[in-house]
Amino acid sequence: MKILLIAAALALGSGGAIAGPDEAMNKAGCMACHAKDRKLVGPAFKEIAARHKGQDVVARLVDKVRKGGAGVYGPIPMPAHGADKISDADLKAAVESILKS
Repeated sequence: MKILLIAAALALGSGGAIAGPDEAMNKAGCMACHAKDRKLVGPAFKEIAARHKGQDVVARLVDKVRKGGAGVYGPIPMPAHGADKISDADLKAAVESILKS
C-alpha cells in the first residue's frame, strides 16, 4: 500500500501545477523583478492587487504576463513569459494569489 501511495505522489509531482504559487513564481523568475510589498523593477504584488481590487481580471493578467508589455506601472517593460517558464495552471494560480495580496 505504501508503495502505491508513493508512486501516486511521484506521478502527480511530475504533472506541474502541484507546487504552490510562491514556489512557481520563484522558479519562473517573477521574484527577480517583483516583491510582495515593495516595488523592485516591477510593481509590488500588493500594488497590483490594489489596482485591480474587485475586478475579474485573472484572464487579462495571465495574458499580460504571457505577452509582456510596458507603460502600466512605469517605463520598464515586462518581458513575455511563455509556458516554458511557468505552466498555464501555475500562472493562473500565481495571478490569483497576487490578486489576494
